[in-house]
Amino acid sequence: MPVHLPAQNRRQFLFTLGAGFLTYSAGAFAKDSQQSDIIYLLNDTHIGEKHPENSPVPSHLRKVVSELVSLEQKPACVLINGDLALRDGQPGDYRHLAKLIRPLQEAKIDMHLTLGNHDERDVFYSVMQEEQPETPPVKSKHISVVQTPHANFFLLDSLHKTMVTQGTLGAEQRTWLAKALDAHADKPAIIMTHHNPRLGGDPNHFPGGLTDSVELWEVLAPRKQVKAYIHGHIHHRSNAEHKGIHIINTPATSYVGNPKASTTGWTIAKLSPTGITLTTRTTDDQHPWNHQSQTLTWR
Repeated sequence: MPVHLPAQNRRQFLFTLGAGFLTYSAGAFAKDSQQSDIIYLLNDTHIGEKHPENSPVPSHLRKVVSELVSLEQKPACVLINGDLALRDGQPGDYRHLAKLIRPLQEAKIDMHLTLGNHDERDVFYSVMQEEQPETPPVKSKHISVVQTPHANFFLLDSLHKTMVTQGTLGAEQRTWLAKALDAHADKPAIIMTHHNPRLGGDPNHFPGGLTDSVELWEVLAPRKQVKAYIHGHIHHRSNAEHKGIHIINTPATSYVGNPKASTTGWTIAKLSPTGITLTTRTTDDQHPWNHQSQTLTWR
C-alpha cells in the first residue's frame, strides 16, 4: 500500500480519481537543484519502536537520509518499497520511522512508500492519518502511478496479511493495473512491489513470493511499455528477466540473513529513454558492492 509524502503542495500533483487513478508527478517541476532522472530506491527498513538510536538498523536508514539531505541536486523522489516496520507493524515502529525520514520532508524531497508483509495497514494510517486517500482506486489497496520524465512507476500493494510471508495482488488490483498501464502508455512502465515474483530469479525464493505472479505477467508481458519489475523482500541483490521484463531485486536497508553473501544498502537509479543504470550504495563504505553500477536496456 503506497503512502506518499510529497514535498510540494498537493495542488502541484495530478489526481485523476475520476478515471480510477491516483497519479503523482515527480520531478515535473525540476529546477537546477533537482535531478529529474534520479530515483533513490530503498526497501526493508524494518524500523522498530525500541531500536536504540545508534543501533545498526535505524543507523542504516539515517545514513541514506543524511546523504540525501546533503545533496546539492536532489533526486526526483525516494521510493521505499515495503517492510517499513520491524515485525508486525506496531504504532511505535511507524512513529520511529516518521522521525527518521522527517529530514527528507524538511528538505522538500518527495517520498512514496509501499507496505510489505511486516506492515499493518490500519496501524500505519493511524500514525500518518493525512496520507490515507479518501477514495482509493481499489478498496483496501492503496495504489498509484508516479510519473517521471523518463518512466512511469506503478506502485502496487502486495500485502496479503501481516506476518504472512507470501504476497498477493488479487484480481481487482490486476484489473486496475491493466487499465492504468493502458492510460499511461506514453513512457516506459516500471512496476514496483514489495514481493518478488515467482518467475525468473532464484526458485529458492519463490515460496515466499507473489502468489499470483503468472496472472500478473499475463497483464505485463503483452504491454510492451512495461520494462521492469522492482522488488525487495529477499534482503539481497540480484537481477533476472522473464519474457523480456527485467526483475530487479534491490538490497535491504536494515539487515541481511547472510553477511558473507550480501550486505545492506540502497540503490540509485538513473533513468534514460532506453534503460536504467542501477548503482548500489552500501552502508559499509568499504564493501565491494559500494558504487558498483549496472545498466539495463529496455526491451
